[in-house]
Amino acid sequence: MIDDSGEQRGIMSTQDAMELAATAGLQLVEVNPKASPPVCKIMDYGKFKYETAKREREAKKHQKTSEVKEVKFRPKTHEHDFDFKLRHVRRFLGEGDKVRLVVQFRGREITHPETGRAILDRVCKGVVDLATVMQMAQLEGNRLNMVLAPKPPRPGVAPPARPKPAPAAVGAPGAPAARTEPADDLDDDDDLDDDDDDDDVGDEPDDTAEVRE
Repeated sequence: MIDDSGEQRGIMSTQDAMELAATAGLQLVEVNPKASPPVCKIMDYGKFKYETAKREREAKKHQKTSEVKEVKFRPKTHEHDFDFKLRHVRRFLGEGDKVRLVVQFRGREITHPETGRAILDRVCKGVVDLATVMQMAQLEGNRLNMVLAPKPPRPGVAPPARPKPAPAAVGAPGAPAARTEPADDLDDDDDLDDDDDDDDVGDEPDDTAEVRE
């Protein structure tokens, strides 16, 4: 046990430690529950919670939340449309997001799935410097899907650290869950599709939005 001045008090019972904290007008906080025995410290728990929440907010400002963007192609996507969508795939990957590539077949186009695989192969070649294949091409109904993920950072470049949860005060009621800030709306061009894809509206995943060129 550590008192409010930072002095080690050794091992003592929880009741004795709580009485010592009450005498100091402070609270007993478990700071290392995994230790044997657990490590507790006498402190101002309200001040501790405020400072912890402040650090978490600061960390969250610099934390990038990975999303899955979706970009659609057709078996006969024109060269201009292909280049346009490829640029967006590269942008999404560069921002740290995963990208789901979808080739949408219509009617008898499904009898030639190799045309869709050829398009996905072209995309992979166009982003070989940025992406790795997370999910190989799979035919699901009339859709050929593939998922790309950004390449891991180079050695020596550490990913942003996730904030640690605040310890709970011993004997105090459980603190309420941290309030989660609503995610920013996706950009209008998060999911890209061809101009003639009127019947695809509504087929999009709930967490994506379709944008037309």
